[in-house]
Amino acid sequence: MGALSTASVYFAQTYPVSAIPENLKKNANVVIRKDITTVQINKIDEIKYQYNTVTTVLNKDGDSKAQIYIPYQKGDNISDVKVTIYDESGKKVKSFSKSDFGDFANNNQGVFYSDSRVLALPYTSAYYPYTIDFSYQITDENTIFIPSFVPFSAPNTSLEEAQYKIINKSGIDLKTKTYPSKYNYAEVTAVDNGNEKTYSYKNVPAIDDIQMLPQPVKILPKVSFALTKFNLEGKQGTLNSWTDFGTWYYANLVEPVSASTPAIKAEVAALKLEGSTEEKVKKLYQYMQSKTRYIFVGLGIGGWLPMLPDEVQKKGYGDCKGLTNYMKTLLNEAGIPSHYCVINSSSSQVSFDPDFPSMGGNHAILMVPTEKGNIWLENTSQQIAYNHLSYSTTDRNVLAVTKKGIDLINTPSYPAEQNKEKQILKVNITEDNSINGEIQFAYTGSQYDNNLVYTYLSPKERIDALKKSFDVLNFEKVEMKDLINDKDNAVIKFNVDFKANNYSKTAGTNLLFRAVPIFSNNFYKSDENRELPFEIGQSFQDEYEIDYVLPKNYKIDEVPENVTINSEFGTYKLTLVKNGESLKVTRFIKINKGIFPKEKYNDYVSFRKKTLNMDNSKILLTKI
Repeated sequence: MGALSTASVYFAQTYPVSAIPENLKKNANVVIRKDITTVQINKIDEIKYQYNTVTTVLNKDGDSKAQIYIPYQKGDNISDVKVTIYDESGKKVKSFSKSDFGDFANNNQGVFYSDSRVLALPYTSAYYPYTIDFSYQITDENTIFIPSFVPFSAPNTSLEEAQYKIINKSGIDLKTKTYPSKYNYAEVTAVDNGNEKTYSYKNVPAIDDIQMLPQPVKILPKVSFALTKFNLEGKQGTLNSWTDFGTWYYANLVEPVSASTPAIKAEVAALKLEGSTEEKVKKLYQYMQSKTRYIFVGLGIGGWLPMLPDEVQKKGYGDCKGLTNYMKTLLNEAGIPSHYCVINSSSSQVSFDPDFPSMGGNHAILMVPTEKGNIWLENTSQQIAYNHLSYSTTDRNVLAVTKKGIDLINTPSYPAEQNKEKQILKVNITEDNSINGEIQFAYTGSQYDNNLVYTYLSPKERIDALKKSFDVLNFEKVEMKDLINDKDNAVIKFNVDFKANNYSKTAGTNLLFRAVPIFSNNFYKSDENRELPFEIGQSFQDEYEIDYVLPKNYKIDEVPENVTINSEFGTYKLTLVKNGESLKVTRFIKINKGIFPKEKYNDYVSFRKKTLNMDNSKILLTKI
């Protein structure tokens, strides 16, 4: 136990806020004063963690980052729980022990039943700043996961000092890998004494939550760990390569839950599948969507073992693992092989390291290999299109689990042309400064994902969402019609009838109005002191065709010049064609995704300001 008591020396300290270096207060809502973790691996099925964090909350926005809780699984042993609260001067205000904590099911929204639990201490301070000194020890039989060591995971958090000591007494080989910061934002110091390794960070300033910030995971360094032999709920395996980990995964987490039933056989037979493999997969997938719903289920081997397909079939619900496994079983019955795939689902594209096998991922999807290419199935949504992955799962790799091991396979990457918005507008300009007309919308790719929400809303909620989305127009009335979710081709379409006030301005007897009715009115501000790169997370392409009908007794006096703006960030084109009493405006914008250096941020802002200025180009109508 001696090695595990190193953190206790910090209990004697107090933490006046005045001792925080000024550079760590900048952009910070919380400052992590100390983050001491000691990990002791005793044997294949016993790992002890001792945590001690001291966090100063500078303002109200920091409360959510200093919540006092201990996530655990049934069977974990939690001890030595201590919490001490200090005021600004470092004077002790209050202390708590384990008996003060509540014990809750660790239920996020949508969690149905789960072995995950959480000890939590609700604490609200009446004043700021305040400091929480929180420590506990937990013993776990599952050694498949050893958390990575990162300075912090959220913006507006800074770090004074962190240390991660890992002591390996198990005799099992421990693999480690350090991933330096690509932007030299922080550096990890490592001391390796054979079976005792110590890593530390010092004085890491907060990442400000500025516009277009890449997620901290892409900016900060980290150290990852994996035992070459591990335990998960009594199932032991080896982790020398993706191949041997994959064979273990298949044998323990896929094969045991792949049994079909007479009822499932009958389901598939009743569908009378015919045609190509693609047609059969689509019919089965859309059948599965029609009879199931997503609900989180965290029981089974560490929350990783899917529900049996029989259970999903009878109950009509499951989580990503259960629904993916049920879909896989339906395909098996149709004689179509498929691969259960584990993925990191998030808006930030995070892939598995081909050279460092480890347990990971937070989501399951299905891949069906065919001669015409891979078919990808997201099984948790009743609305999403066939063979379409959302922006939270595209452009990264998956762990495709097969009998022979794990293959790392890339999910599709949608180009800008696929992430498309198409608007066709017929707009009547009227003398009272209002406009009315109709708009046809169509969305594909990641823009399909962004607009899929309409399919879940009531008619009234759709109107509210439309008004919010297109708040550049002052709607008097708006009506959405003909909403179509084309699940075969991943297209969302709808039409809108509308009237909007105060669109044009009166200048004497003339009317003045902007060229593009609906555009993105994002605010772009240059930043001379930007310290970090910026990320355009998704490429996209927008195409608008706008036909204006002029009021009687008015003519077009002048229109802006046609314009094309080219940049490494994308392309913008605005074309205006006069035709008697009408005007046709065509707008095209294509934006390229990527992480760009901080030095180019103001170039990007300049490009977007030019596009905004062109959207706001003024057209003058004179009275005849």
